[in-house]
Amino acid sequence: MQTDTVAPPARRIKELEVMVADVVVETPDTSTLVFFTGNDRLDYKAGHFLTIDPHQFEALDRFTAFLEHLKGKPEPPRAYSMCSAPHERYLAVTVKEERFVPNVTKYPPLLSPLLVKRTVRGMRLVVTGFTGPYTLPPDIASQTEHIVHICAGSGSVPNLSILKFALTNHPTLRHTFIYSNKTWQDVIFRETLEQLATEYPGRLRVVHTLTRETDEGRFGPNVRRGRINEALLRELIPEPADCFVYLCGPGISKFDREAARETSTAVQPKFIEMVLATLREIGVPDSRIKRESYG
Repeated sequence: MQTDTVAPPARRIKELEVMVADVVVETPDTSTLVFFTGNDRLDYKAGHFLTIDPHQFEALDRFTAFLEHLKGKPEPPRAYSMCSAPHERYLAVTVKEERFVPNVTKYPPLLSPLLVKRTVRGMRLVVTGFTGPYTLPPDIASQTEHIVHICAGSGSVPNLSILKFALTNHPTLRHTFIYSNKTWQDVIFRETLEQLATEYPGRLRVVHTLTRETDEGRFGPNVRRGRINEALLRELIPEPADCFVYLCGPGISKFDREAARETSTAVQPKFIEMVLATLREIGVPDSRIKRESYG
């Protein structure tokens, strides 16, 4: 059977030279880099990421060469999710500084410490974008009325982009943003989420969970103690079969699997795996869960 339908052209990955317009310190180890591109309409979707090649930074030359010698292969570009939404004027990514932990981290981090601590206004760099499957379907409003965002740490970055886009472009959708961190100081986008919840009181509820907070005054209806658990998800997702869940945070990586094989031990579940199991337990269908993990 022939058809006259023409397949859409494949998305082209483009290199862009950008200038750092601003550096916003979100937490002690996390910064948002706001880029000026000279283009008011960039072709990307909320939830997409871009990549940055470490080879372009002269300050990293020796470290890059050392790691390539150690690993026996070239250092790849690093992927960073965008916190900006397509309707916003500037492109922005949020980067959390990775740390080297002896006996846990295999290699010292290369790019994130430079981006978080040594990036200044006016600095120029090349980024490549935009891509990634962690996006809203165009007809999302016909499939659900409730989007549940479940995030940990820097997993909030693509979800903030999705949230801002949906609040602006899909007025029938309501959102529950469930965000896990160790302490209140670790919460990225605290003020932004608070402002959005105030601006959209009937459409957005933000609930934080803190696992190591010692200040009792922080806790209340929207700031809970401990990890995200079954009781909390049952409370916040009253109709589990009808919602869509966007889940982002640390998950089991290929390095975790390799380490488990080397030591003949079981791979321990991380945030993504534990939340997935709980979502299935309360009745959220797998087909209605979108996930993105890092590790």
